[in-house]
Amino acid sequence: MVSTRLLCLLSAKVAGSSKTLARAGCSVCFRRHVSSSPSRLQSCMSAWVIDQYGTNGVLRYTEDITIPTVSSPSEVMIKVHAASLNPLDISMRGGYGAKLLKLRRDPMSVMDSDSEFPLILGRDVSGVVVDCGSEVTHFAPGDEVWAAVPPWKQGCLAEFVTLTEYEVSHKPELLSHTEAASIPYVASTALSALVNAGGLCRDSSSDKRVLITGGSGGVGTFSIQLLKAWGAHVTVTCSQNAEGLVRGLGADEVVDYTTGDVAEQLEMMEKFDLILDNVGGDTEQWAMGLLKPWSGAKYITLVTPLLLNTDSMGLLDGTIHAGFTLHTKAIQNIISSGVFYRWGFYAPDGPALDEVRKLVDAGKILPVVEAQFPFTQVPQAFQKLEQGHARGKTVVRVAEKDDTQAEELAQNICTDTAESELGVQGEESQYDSEGAASPVAYLVLEHLSGSCRTKPPAELRL
Repeated sequence: MVSTRLLCLLSAKVAGSSKTLARAGCSVCFRRHVSSSPSRLQSCMSAWVIDQYGTNGVLRYTEDITIPTVSSPSEVMIKVHAASLNPLDISMRGGYGAKLLKLRRDPMSVMDSDSEFPLILGRDVSGVVVDCGSEVTHFAPGDEVWAAVPPWKQGCLAEFVTLTEYEVSHKPELLSHTEAASIPYVASTALSALVNAGGLCRDSSSDKRVLITGGSGGVGTFSIQLLKAWGAHVTVTCSQNAEGLVRGLGADEVVDYTTGDVAEQLEMMEKFDLILDNVGGDTEQWAMGLLKPWSGAKYITLVTPLLLNTDSMGLLDGTIHAGFTLHTKAIQNIISSGVFYRWGFYAPDGPALDEVRKLVDAGKILPVVEAQFPFTQVPQAFQKLEQGHARGKTVVRVAEKDDTQAEELAQNICTDTAESELGVQGEESQYDSEGAASPVAYLVLEHLSGSCRTKPPAELRL
């Protein structure tokens, strides 16, 4: 059976084809100073900001933030329709990485004490281009786009955000803005770790065994789908109540870390070619022995001490200490077992998101949205994410009234059909009606019902 959500969006796109926005192709985007552009009609925008580091109480809503205009020939200005939160946003709210990120924003800041506040958080954006620089070649006003906002830039919990052309990609046609906003940052992080640090790609993964620790979060759920699309064998660690989700996304084997010693359970399996660690802590102490020795196996961790060190020791000492830690562990592991120990980091990459878009539109990667909140409830969205044990992403609907016609039609088409097929009609959400995604609006329940890995219509396959 074809995914209900996929069919709904396809039908909606056909029904709403008269509203399809023009694409720029590869023509040069000339800036046209037209008064109808939102950025021309107002000088300030609404946003959620922080004026100091701290807990959830430091979040402040304002309508007096200056709109970020296009200031270089390669920049693109985006009207934000939806944004999603990442654990990094919680950490940055508390001051994580403040010194290094401030230096990355402005290399001259090391010479002064200028404040980085007010600071806008939010790392995933889906929206519409409203302006672009004179040298932009792949986008034009009106294009629907998605992007991962680098941590050293102002975030997207605001009406507008400005990024370079190379950080932006056209949004998958089959996804709403809410769904699209759940993917870019985790996709960019996972691709950087698996490809740049791990050396995997579509043509080299078919015979690889990969272990993902903490597989039910944003990076984990994306990595499962990407690796399965590439033909890898994927084992995941998660809690028992997330097993249905990760198996639905394609995981071959699932180990419940709450039922006994997870290391003992994994030691009974064939050894792995690559481990992607989303958990940190003492994971590497017991996981290194799970890799195939002297075979080029790699251990990639996304939990590194670099920013913590620069925060506590200063920029120079912290960077040197982190580099020494990485060098020491890498040498020890290559000498003892031939295993490569590496750190993985987010890297902005619009062209990589172009490839992800193809997989999404082919039905090989699905959005996993755990909860959504209106723009008025950003603090509640942070509170939800802080509860931990994520099952996908938490999304904020920034411009609800500007949802595309396709999404409105899809919602109407899907509601009765999906509820009937999944047997959840009348089921109450875990969250309140203002702050939660409808259980049938996203594919998570389809994963749990066992119908998620169905093939898309022939015309949508790669």
